[in-house]
Amino acid sequence: MNAEKRRAIFERLRVANPHPTTELEYTSPFELLIAVMLSAQATDVSVNKAMRKLYPVANTPAAIYKLGVDGLIPYIQTIGLYRTKAKNVIETCRLLLAEHGGEVPQTREGLESLPGVGRKTANVILNTAFGHPTIAVDTHIFRVSNRTGIAPGKTVEIVERKLLKVVPAEFQLDIHHWLILHGRYTCIARKPQCWNCLIADLCDYKEKTPLPLKGV
Repeated sequence: MNAEKRRAIFERLRVANPHPTTELEYTSPFELLIAVMLSAQATDVSVNKAMRKLYPVANTPAAIYKLGVDGLIPYIQTIGLYRTKAKNVIETCRLLLAEHGGEVPQTREGLESLPGVGRKTANVILNTAFGHPTIAVDTHIFRVSNRTGIAPGKTVEIVERKLLKVVPAEFQLDIHHWLILHGRYTCIARKPQCWNCLIADLCDYKEKTPLPLKGV
């Protein structure tokens, strides 16, 4: 895909959604960090439901650490892998208090030193909480980047590097959210809704899906 076509795609996505953001609910970098940690292999909807119960009770490193693993589990047990996640969250809170003054680090190195925080989670926090032009490649972004031809690659690392290379600076802050939302609601895994896609004519995907017949 050439640069001109990519720019046209990004411009359409920007017009359709000028101020995109995560669907996770949060009011502070710490709340976002915990929500993203819990969202691995889980839906944003399930995480939001759990956080609506947890955050009114505890929404700081000190408060959640005070709950302990056993105290945290009842709030998050509806989320997949909740036992492992509970341990990581409590240890993360301990480290934030002991090494970061209770604040979420604003560097990749600081974030990735926390248990349960990998490159993807760090990228989300740097982008969404702190406004860094990072791109967290999840399954949606990986699929959309490859299917459309925007930034094809065999691994998430390759796709991330390509996106950072081919996405103009003016779009880098928002491209993460645009591609996730596009993959979540339009360019879905099993059968993309090409008939309802605002970039279908610019996309390199050859097997475009037609408008489904009524009753089918």
